[in-house]
Amino acid sequence: MLRLASKRLLGLASWEAAPSRTVQILPRLYHENVIDHYNNPRNVGSFDKNDPNVGTGLVGAPACGDVMKLQIKIDENTGKIKDARFKTFGCGSAIASSSVATEWVKGKSTKEVLTIKNTEIAKHLALPPVKLHCSMLAEDAIKAAVKDVEAKRAKLNGSSDAAPVEKSADA
Repeated sequence: MLRLASKRLLGLASWEAAPSRTVQILPRLYHENVIDHYNNPRNVGSFDKNDPNVGTGLVGAPACGDVMKLQIKIDENTGKIKDARFKTFGCGSAIASSSVATEWVKGKSTKEVLTIKNTEIAKHLALPPVKLHCSMLAEDAIKAAVKDVEAKRAKLNGSSDAAPVEKSADA
């Protein structure tokens, strides 16, 4: 039965010769945005994690094995994110979520990127419910990267609390 269904899907068997009980196999399709970001990921790579203007967020989902590293680079003059990079080990949805996140954070302040929610990423990629954890990882990675860069800059400024980058840039 499975062999016949496979041949039908490949067009090697005729539909007329089918037995009375046919099994319809429905393919699982990803949205074109997921396929695009998976096949052509944007901003893959990494920065020097010791650079005080680079924030690194490393997050993972033990349940599925996805691991995401997202880095942001802050422009010293404007306080805005001038570049972003990612490296992700995981499924296509995790890679696509990372790619979208790096595109969305560029040109924004650290305060602005903290408003990016996993639901927005999931909606943009049309992720099914079983893949929502991928967009959650992207949101968590953004938050972790911002927290890291703010902690580095606070340490450089001799402050114990992590002041937002924009405030020091406006001074």
